[in-house]
Amino acid sequence: MNNGPGHARRAALSAFVGTSLEFYDYYVYALASALVLGHVFFPGEKTTVSDIASFGTLAAGFIARPLAGTVFGILGDRWGRKRILTLTVAAMGLATMGVGLLPGYASIGVWAPILLVALRIVQGISVGGEWGGAVLMASEHATAGSKTFAASFAQLGSPAGMLLALLTFRMANAFGLDTFLAWTWRIPFLLGGGIALGCYLLRRQLHETPEFLAQAANVQTPPSSLRALSGEWTRIVYAGAAAVIGTAGFFFMNTFLLSYATRYEHIDRDTILNALFIATFLQLVTQPLAAWTGERVGETRFLLATATACVFLPYPMFLLLHTHDIWLISAGISVTIVTLSAFYAVVAGYMAAAFRPAIRYTAISIAYQTSSSLISGFTPLIGTLIAAHYAGQWLPLAVFFSILAVISIVGVLGLARAGNT
Repeated sequence: MNNGPGHARRAALSAFVGTSLEFYDYYVYALASALVLGHVFFPGEKTTVSDIASFGTLAAGFIARPLAGTVFGILGDRWGRKRILTLTVAAMGLATMGVGLLPGYASIGVWAPILLVALRIVQGISVGGEWGGAVLMASEHATAGSKTFAASFAQLGSPAGMLLALLTFRMANAFGLDTFLAWTWRIPFLLGGGIALGCYLLRRQLHETPEFLAQAANVQTPPSSLRALSGEWTRIVYAGAAAVIGTAGFFFMNTFLLSYATRYEHIDRDTILNALFIATFLQLVTQPLAAWTGERVGETRFLLATATACVFLPYPMFLLLHTHDIWLISAGISVTIVTLSAFYAVVAGYMAAAFRPAIRYTAISIAYQTSSSLISGFTPLIGTLIAAHYAGQWLPLAVFFSILAVISIVGVLGLARAGNT
């Protein structure tokens, strides 16, 4: 099988395009949960209660991810990366389009939030199998010395998907608030379903990775199962902890902060969306450079440096947010997002290198998806509860963000101490 530089580049590009569309669908839901889903599916007198219910459905998708990651990981280690990736993107597209077509509470009553949660769980199942396969599709096609950089192209789907989501919501919001709340908020979901179909067709053209084919050809290698992870659980726990700031940090910045800025800081919605757009564009540009740098200076050193910076960055960011100046707000948000995205760019390849190919899909999926479920999925909800309890005070929120960064530092140190396979 051809595994030259040209093929490796095509594999990385395919992983980037696929995860961009997958993350687009996921971020569309996250943005909608901050902007409109509470109004449409959980109407009530108290906006805080509506927000909590809306962010609760966001968290529901994360609850499904550890089990989905485990099942898809085992199947991906048995059947191959390509087959699972085509299934996950098809499921995501159908669920996303379903949200766009779902009637609101005013039309079908309690069935609206019930069906919304069900579709959200399908999204969670899809992402549960997506991330690990995309990372491995890119990294396992790459040559030695460039695997971390190649894996970062799967991670690059996060800012690209976020940019697409922000653009579509900006267009939907251009018709005015009343029209947005009435129907234009559905457009990004419907577009996401159509785009996912194109991604499904693209992924069917991919080749299986050489590393998977090599281990599958070894008849002495037992099929992947939870029993095959014996002796690996310490690494899995550390890997899950290491991923925290790269996942929870984004949901803090891109989902919770959007709601917080408009409600508690009284910042115009377009202003905060513009600031997030600028920050996400910078993330898209700088993330490959971060991965290239991390591979050359040493992944452990790079991850510790960026995670440590994330401990301190939320404090000036909140101070700049309080100025209500679009450029200062953009600067504070951009520096924070670029720093945590630098961490995010490197951590995927770092996690993958810690496990042998026969169990790699299962191990990194369990680590990443369990971390996302227990911490990342509840980050906007926890942030909302903190903001409501400490109304007018941003310091507890900054401390919360710092704690997320410290968890990642502990995970990186533990994974480095455990060593690679």
